[in-house]
Amino acid sequence: MKNKNVGFFILGISIIIGIIVLIFNSALKNIIGDTCSHGLSCEMYSTLSVQTWISLSIAGLILVIGLFFIFAKEPERIIIKKIKEKKKKLSLDGLDKKEKAVVEILINEKGAVFQASLMEKLGVGKVGLTRLLDKLEAKQIIERKRRGMNNIIVLK
Repeated sequence: MKNKNVGFFILGISIIIGIIVLIFNSALKNIIGDTCSHGLSCEMYSTLSVQTWISLSIAGLILVIGLFFIFAKEPERIIIKKIKEKKKKLSLDGLDKKEKAVVEILINEKGAVFQASLMEKLGVGKVGLTRLLDKLEAKQIIERKRRGMNNIIVLK
């Protein structure tokens, strides 16, 4: 969920809390008026006033948090920025059709993909993919990293 959407959600919650607090305190004021025999000098009125301000302060704090989320800048993903820089630096000259396809898949997958997934996307067998990756690794375009029983292919 985007920060802006979360901010509007929190803002809505704070407004609802504020309305509930005002309605509840209005009802309490009527009850105090009916039950308190001391009139306006009754201690329950001052207690109600303090409780109202505390409740509205909490609702206001939630409102400020919602506004913060609405106006906060979305964090830019560093990985995507690095991939864009690599794409600018990367020269696809001298690569054959399948090698270019591997590089394009890696760019679309944000720079890393499992070898098995790459094999499915290209529609080649294990041996063919291994030879293809050997060529790209020799040209220093990709790097294979071992992760358990799998290889992750990473764009250099």
